[in-house]
Amino acid sequence: MAQPADLLTGMPAGTAPPAAPPRPVWLYVRRWLALNSEALRAVLIGAVALGLFLLAWHLLTTYRVVFFVRFTNVPSPAAVYESLTRAMHDSKFMMHVLLSCRRILIGFSLAALVAVPLGLLMGRFKLIHETLFPITEILRPIPAIAWVPMAIMLWPTNEQSIVFITFLGSFFPILVNTLHGMSLVDPVLVRASQCLGAREVSIFREVYFPASLPHIFTGLTVGMGVAWVSLIAAEMISGQYGIGYFTWEAYSLVQYSDIALGMICIGVLGLGSSTLIRGLGRLVMPWNRT
Repeated sequence: MAQPADLLTGMPAGTAPPAAPPRPVWLYVRRWLALNSEALRAVLIGAVALGLFLLAWHLLTTYRVVFFVRFTNVPSPAAVYESLTRAMHDSKFMMHVLLSCRRILIGFSLAALVAVPLGLLMGRFKLIHETLFPITEILRPIPAIAWVPMAIMLWPTNEQSIVFITFLGSFFPILVNTLHGMSLVDPVLVRASQCLGAREVSIFREVYFPASLPHIFTGLTVGMGVAWVSLIAAEMISGQYGIGYFTWEAYSLVQYSDIALGMICIGVLGLGSSTLIRGLGRLVMPWNRT
């Protein structure tokens, strides 16, 4: 006796429909490329620009070009690569890098923990702003290298003085950008929260802080770059270890390839740390993604 057929599929009742054929792999690849086209375009353009930069560097150093700027003593990319391979097998070089990263982590973290709350308070309360803003504006233009003698007198060890200089370098950009973010908060949002019965703590948490976050992360990114500048200056003058000391020691010993290696290492470390902050900002502020 024939089984009754399903009205929708026309198949016998109780029979599972046939599985859909697997989609070709190229369809998934095409979809992934379409979703990430902008990122791939940026990576491709960056790779081409970096390749052209290395080619220009190679040609200028190979032919010892002298045109206002002298490339007679500048090491070639191949010489810097040889220096890198030697340094990678040298534990002392890795110690220089790790110590610099530790100083950046401590100094920058302390600056963020102090500057962000202080900027929020200065932006919210007029009396605090009028009291502290003139002091910060007097101290802010002083370059980090000018703080080195004072830091040596203030702190008992070179390590503490270097961390202090790194702290100062990143503190003021974070503070200024936090203040700028607070000044741009829409007062209508503040009044609306007050009308709904929100207290001061809730207004800070729900209105001021989220509205200021884009500017705070801008300050963190700028502060990280200034922190590296301050750190390298301090390590060159008063440090005994660190990537800045490594670069200055290479200059003293006339090791040109090590000078370029130290500079490139500083740039890569600065780029990596700034990228981490931008990534953290995208996680914290999903509404701010483009």
